[in-house]
Amino acid sequence: MSMTIGLAGKPNAGKSTFFKAATLANVEIADYPFTTINANHGVTYVRVECPCKDKEKICGKCVNGMRLVPIDIIDVAGLVPDACKGRGLGNTFLDELRQAQAIIHVVDASGGTDAEGNLVEIGDHDPLEDLAFLNREISMWLYGILERNWVKLARKIHSEGLKLEVLIAEQLAGAGIKESSVSLALIETGLSRIDHVKWSEENMIHLCDTMRRISKPLLIAANKADIAPSKNLDKIKNFDDRIVVTTSAAAELALKSAAKKGIIRYTPGDRNFYLLTNDLTKAQKKGLESIQKVIYKLGSTGVQECINRTVFELLDLIVVYPVEDDGKWSDKRGNILPDAYLMKKGSTCCDLAYQIHTEIGNKFLYGVDVRTRLRLGEKHELKNGDVIKIISTAK
Repeated sequence: MSMTIGLAGKPNAGKSTFFKAATLANVEIADYPFTTINANHGVTYVRVECPCKDKEKICGKCVNGMRLVPIDIIDVAGLVPDACKGRGLGNTFLDELRQAQAIIHVVDASGGTDAEGNLVEIGDHDPLEDLAFLNREISMWLYGILERNWVKLARKIHSEGLKLEVLIAEQLAGAGIKESSVSLALIETGLSRIDHVKWSEENMIHLCDTMRRISKPLLIAANKADIAPSKNLDKIKNFDDRIVVTTSAAAELALKSAAKKGIIRYTPGDRNFYLLTNDLTKAQKKGLESIQKVIYKLGSTGVQECINRTVFELLDLIVVYPVEDDGKWSDKRGNILPDAYLMKKGSTCCDLAYQIHTEIGNKFLYGVDVRTRLRLGEKHELKNGDVIKIISTAK
């Protein structure tokens, strides 16, 4: 499935550093607001154990037994209060965010930047303010779109007898809101039981806030955690029931850069790194020692954990490996485990067939679990890490 994660937050919280660390893309990074004006699009990776560890021959697509499955990631312009009204680069931000299935909210946990991203003393700004305002801005953005034509929509529902959730979804389609999300939000808020003509402004904002939460699940990256006061981290972790990951995007970027230069061996998500040379400058040695302390304090840099938990916990996805040769676990050319597909938990063998190709889905017969050699029917529910051969009459 096509998969996009959005990086959101106020200016100067570390979004661009996180993006560059996750993708090694060449983006501008600076300690002043609005370094990012146009959204940066890139590719990052979900880290999973590769099934080739169960075979004598490795696939050649994993690193030290870890498979890195590509996904799209967007670093959007920094968001400031009243962005929903067009302040700052708000309209640009919100337009870009519609593409994302989930959001990583990069927060400056150190409290070293104010609400608009200007530098202040560490601990001077309360990061809880940043957590609350992002939700509010996205919800009010949706409300602004819906409210704009609400009178006209309300009349249309009455006069033409159209379904409420269909029209709301059509109105918000440009924001990435689907009909299923609208239906769930109507039920959860209780507004499905109230005549839409009688909805108050408060009702509509509540609906938009619920649709935002359902359609754009959000994980908090408590960035700059290595220099953050412990009270700030505690407050962020207790803010609500969302997933919080302590991160140091700067440390991850330094490790990725050092690995690229052949100075260290490091796989994203590792809790350690290994020197490959002793020919280091004093600055390099001091930098790596500093990063080692960060990893010791946080457990890891947190960047890979953010990506993995967004994909597997927030979005509830699994990784499945289709093959053509059930003995070698390869395609026709002999490439072992050539593809890794991200699919929604609960997907079936037939869903996998359609993901490979429409014709294969249309002519699906059955699947084969190559580990057990068991035949699987079209409604068989796939598990994370399954290696599956699809049998169809497609040529």
